[in-house]
Amino acid sequence: MKLGGYKNKEAWVDLSNGTIQYKQINEDDAKNYVGARGLGVKYLMDHKIYNVDPLSPENMLCVMTGPLTGTRIHMSGRLCTVTRSPLTGTITDSHMGGWTAARLKWSGFDNLIFTGKSAKPVYLYVENGEAEIRDASELWGQGVRATVKTLQDRYGKDTSVMTIGPAGENLVKYASWINEHDRSAGRGGTGTVAGSKNLKAIVIKAAQKGNMPEPAQPDKYPTAIKSGLKAIMEGALTAPKKGGLSVYGTNVLMNIVNEVGALPSKNSQVTTWDTADQISGESVNAELKVADPTCHACPVACKIEVEVKEGKYKTRVESFEYESAWALGPNCGHSNKEAVAFMINLCNEYGMDTIELGNAFSTAMEAYEKGLTKDRLDWGDVDTMIAWVEKIVNREGIGDILADGPGRAAEQFGDPNMAMVVKNQAIPAYDPRGIQGIGLGFATSNRGACHLRGYTVASEIAGIPEPTNRLEPEGKGELLKIFQDLHAFSDSLDLCKFSAFAENPDHYAEQYSAVVGIDLTGDDIMKIGERVYNLERYFNNLAGFDGSTDTLPKRFLTEPAQAGSEGEVSHLEIMLKEYYAARGWEAGTVPSEKLKELDIPPAEIGA
Repeated sequence: MKLGGYKNKEAWVDLSNGTIQYKQINEDDAKNYVGARGLGVKYLMDHKIYNVDPLSPENMLCVMTGPLTGTRIHMSGRLCTVTRSPLTGTITDSHMGGWTAARLKWSGFDNLIFTGKSAKPVYLYVENGEAEIRDASELWGQGVRATVKTLQDRYGKDTSVMTIGPAGENLVKYASWINEHDRSAGRGGTGTVAGSKNLKAIVIKAAQKGNMPEPAQPDKYPTAIKSGLKAIMEGALTAPKKGGLSVYGTNVLMNIVNEVGALPSKNSQVTTWDTADQISGESVNAELKVADPTCHACPVACKIEVEVKEGKYKTRVESFEYESAWALGPNCGHSNKEAVAFMINLCNEYGMDTIELGNAFSTAMEAYEKGLTKDRLDWGDVDTMIAWVEKIVNREGIGDILADGPGRAAEQFGDPNMAMVVKNQAIPAYDPRGIQGIGLGFATSNRGACHLRGYTVASEIAGIPEPTNRLEPEGKGELLKIFQDLHAFSDSLDLCKFSAFAENPDHYAEQYSAVVGIDLTGDDIMKIGERVYNLERYFNNLAGFDGSTDTLPKRFLTEPAQAGSEGEVSHLEIMLKEYYAARGWEAGTVPSEKLKELDIPPAEIGA
């Protein structure tokens, strides 16, 4: 393969027999699906993973980079994990920041593909274009911090470690990968799949010097870098040390979303929280912030490292994110930021998704409130929440129920409508009644409820790239498709999602062209993004999903919002009709005409 940006090397690791094959990337696949998210989905399709149990040895776990990874292109420090989710049964991809992705590329690899199941705990060691399976028996059962320390002490500087914790080992269905900087590939249970394979960690040793990918068009490369940086520097949210995202991190959204009555609180029973300001980015920065580290090639530095210096919640953790603050805070009926910081640290130590955990707690709280369980968890009881974390990790008592996620827990409690989930994945921190487009995004996301598949909040709340009325359903189908296709492409590069707050399709096309050497336009990259999104939907169709699962919890459709969104419900039916028309889908399925239009080879359902 002659394309720039790629190392053109993958390690295909068969954990069942302990062998590794080195393969090159098919150039046509690289052109059609780019890398990271897109190429990972293509691999799962090619191997018919839609037919396998997510926790069986036959499932694939793809650890992927994109052609811009490890380059000088700004915000290119993301790594993507792709698999079939044990939480949802759908395709899923989850991304982490930090330096892991860049080091994987600098080590001589684009991607690591795992199949099978090891007979004993193992980790993969990667250096200088070679990979080796090594014994992890002494690491099994250890938390993330101890695992990282052991492996970094063993292999020295210029080493990145991504690992699962006890949650992944015990097959908590929303277990995460965590790296040495508390960056998480959190959603969908990609860490659970690693646990099912007895894969504890991946260790990558590589320095930047001499290993950074060379651009295919060196004359255009500096211009592409400068134009992207100019947009970031001028972005209202991204400008370093000035923009809201840079100053307050993602938690800049807490007060903003609460003020418009779209902060789903007490398990979405209400849409505003009186003391949300106490857990906001402004409050956290004033009282807990101690550092603002950043990821590879990122000037924004949105990470907010915090420290609780004394008391029973004493902790230090990177990073205090909006989604985590909401899920473990107002969603559970409180605004105790010290306790939330402590719980985020526990999630990073045990390796599990903060959003799913917070929703599991809030579902249990509502179940207790309604007399559906004798396991007492009151609204705002942070100390019992903390005590239950270990129960969930070890699958003890009530923890065994909550470890399978809020959707399955609500079914066991006897009221499935209590779970704020789509396709069994819990919602993030935006109420569909107060932000109509994001509700459509939750319903149609290919990985279950998710804001990152198509972040219409950028338009509906922040007015980027242009403002739309957050309470107006008309036009949201078209809007969402644009965001979903754009993000599918940027996730395949793999660029940080926040780059889209400043950059546009033309920036991405310019960067891709300079590095890879294929001249694309903004329209071209949107078509590739559409191909990736449709391939994911096609995978889900083959796995048994159709339009019947493109829905929202009953609460959002029937129970009116309060405060700044007073009286609103989600107008999903109106938006969904428009969305399917924009997509060219039939009742949530991809027809053969659309497959042909996008050059996606057809397969037979069940084949």
